[in-house]
Amino acid sequence: MNILVINGPNLNLLGERDPKHYGTESLSDLMSWFQNLPETIGHSIKIFQSNSEGQLIDRIQEDRKWADGIIINPGAYTHYSYAIRDALEAVGLPAVEVHLSAIHEREEFRKTSVIAPVCIRQISGLGKESYLEGLRELLKVVDIP
Repeated sequence: MNILVINGPNLNLLGERDPKHYGTESLSDLMSWFQNLPETIGHSIKIFQSNSEGQLIDRIQEDRKWADGIIINPGAYTHYSYAIRDALEAVGLPAVEVHLSAIHEREEFRKTSVIAPVCIRQISGLGKESYLEGLRELLKVVDIP
């Protein structure tokens, strides 16, 4: 399976930004951990991070024919980016929305996701394990010949 992992704004600051909510590992550490999980053996993974909404949309569209599924942590775009939502819907790939922190237990604005309705599942509050659970969800639904 080909898996596109998309990380949105401010995730490049993991390890520095609010460790109480996001942990102490860098994004590079987290993605290295993810790529070395036993569950990823035999799968191809592309990882992309940007603080730019347009670049995230471009990557979703560019890899639509390569990817079999998407794991996306849209960061703050979760709450208002109808453009990312529409890009995910347009490419028609199964996608899982993931978050390191428990977004439903935080500020009121974080409780609403415009991305979740076009995803097969939203996973939050498990730290880096949210990415592993996202992968497991994709493996359940993607049928590769």
